[in-house]
Amino acid sequence: MYFGSGVTFDTIKRHVAVCDYLTVAQLFLKSNFLLESQLSFEDIKPRLLGHWGTCHGINLAYANLKYFYEKNPGYSFVLGPGHGFPALNANLFVDGELEKIDKNATRNLHGIEYLCKNFSWPGGFPSHASPVTPNVICEGGELGYALATAFGAALGHPEKTIAVLIGDGELETATALSSLNMVKLAGGKSNGKVLPILHLNGYKISAPTVYGRKSERELSELIRGFGYTPLAVSESIEDFQIKLADAEKLEHPFLILKTEKGSGGPSVVNDQKVAGNYLAHQIPLPNVKTDETELKILEEWLKSYNFAENYSPEEGFLI
Repeated sequence: MYFGSGVTFDTIKRHVAVCDYLTVAQLFLKSNFLLESQLSFEDIKPRLLGHWGTCHGINLAYANLKYFYEKNPGYSFVLGPGHGFPALNANLFVDGELEKIDKNATRNLHGIEYLCKNFSWPGGFPSHASPVTPNVICEGGELGYALATAFGAALGHPEKTIAVLIGDGELETATALSSLNMVKLAGGKSNGKVLPILHLNGYKISAPTVYGRKSERELSELIRGFGYTPLAVSESIEDFQIKLADAEKLEHPFLILKTEKGSGGPSVVNDQKVAGNYLAHQIPLPNVKTDETELKILEEWLKSYNFAENYSPEEGFLI
């Protein structure tokens, strides 16, 4: 399937892999950004601060939506879990949006160094989405406002389509849950279309999520009760695109994107389950600056994205 000139399912898959790599690099690296030599302790930031667990889901949703709606001038994306900022930052960097407001964020090796060195660093990028980010209006540490913001952006603008990614921990907040009622207040032909996407990864910072423990039927019936039509979507690029096409035919669709917490990251660290557990929420390798085993895990993790296949220092990004 082609979405635009030369765009395929593989294009989207490679876009996700590039942004996953840059997300991990922002969290951990202060040098050796292309892995041109064996990773060393000197390549690791002295202080590790950020959130990994939700990031793959953000990259997956962002890329699929970007290519599906690339010819829709009224399309906008609203991010709920703003603590997954390195993922949003990676996408804005790859798309060239970051460079429009920051001349140092060039889409080359200099820009990659700038992006990674300055993430979660004094005077650089914050660990959460914030108003210094292009088109961000709220501090990313405040969960719950994304759906209300999306409906507000759609009011009186029937030409708009607003996709909004909501974390499953975020949906536990009173603000997010009550905002589901807005489908009854802000629907109709005089307003734009809002496409909620629940990122169901099952865990928050220190415990399972309520929605991650509901059965598929129970969660679907809850969403139906608010007036939406739920559509389950997997991590498959093809399935995601099919469900987006299905959503176009519905008045009030609601996608449920189920991924593993920390998908793509370390599975087990120090005999503890990390991926698919709350331990993936923030920094899954907390001792990587001093622990040889964790350093090796990080190197293999970064290599798993095959970044060199999608980026060349001479040609730039190959997606």
